[in-house]
Amino acid sequence: MEELKLVFLGTAASVPTKERNLSAVALKHLGEWLLFDCPEGTQRQMMTAGVSYLKIRYIFISHFHADHFLGLPGMLATMSIHQRDYPITIFGPKGIRQRVGQAIDLSMLKINFEVRCKEVKKGTIVDEEKFLVRAFPLKHEVPCYGYSFREADKLGEFSREKALTLQIPEGPLWGKLQKGEAVKIGLKTFKPEQVMDLSKGRRGRKVSVIFDTRPDKEYFNEIKESDVLVHEATFLQELASRAIQTKHSTAKEAGAVAAQTRCKKLVLTHISARNKEEQKLENEARQEFADVTVAKDLMEIKL
Repeated sequence: MEELKLVFLGTAASVPTKERNLSAVALKHLGEWLLFDCPEGTQRQMMTAGVSYLKIRYIFISHFHADHFLGLPGMLATMSIHQRDYPITIFGPKGIRQRVGQAIDLSMLKINFEVRCKEVKKGTIVDEEKFLVRAFPLKHEVPCYGYSFREADKLGEFSREKALTLQIPEGPLWGKLQKGEAVKIGLKTFKPEQVMDLSKGRRGRKVSVIFDTRPDKEYFNEIKESDVLVHEATFLQELASRAIQTKHSTAKEAGAVAAQTRCKKLVLTHISARNKEEQKLENEARQEFADVTVAKDLMEIKL
């Protein structure tokens, strides 16, 4: 099974603490990294964690509050200093091109590689052979998006011997069969099940990342059945009124979201500096959902 790993580069809300940098998550798949949000301090955390900024192809920005975005100029500068020579694509809400352009201009950066900016709307924003990423709106004070990563399903294990026995020539036709497509050679049609061991198939792994939001059923369908749900839990339930006022979530609410969407594992992040006792956050979420972890900086999860 291909490597799929999450690294929590930061886990704090609004302001960093001695223990927590501002919230960001890196996801490694097939040797490449995807980065979700880029607050100040992110690139140093990446260096400590062994996350290669030269192997990042996509950056996903949830929204333009400072604690989610201001590390981007420094990150681009470091990439340029280290002679990055291939494009990077940055996704974000409406205005992402202008914001990135302003950040580059303000920092007087000379970027020697292409920076592509794409405004997101609800739906699939990255669609590759091995995975896709979807964006969906959250309920925050400003336009804000969550993201879900979904690995392509594996149909089964391809049998080279069966294909050769059926006289299917090696090449593109084998690839189509492995993708679940029937192929035609002359008057004969061959179906995937003729050359695939379907018993060895598996569902692609799914990771959803939810920063800054009030719980809202509009995004529940997008995150359902995630293998890992990363969800903000800025407050404890005793400050539920503050969570409502600032459009954030409590740990208990995050647990309820995971339960209602039938996720396998919940990781709480975006923790307020006032929450000194992680166990309280975990206990509160466990009132609603069993498999809960409070993220720590540089924590890794392998799927």
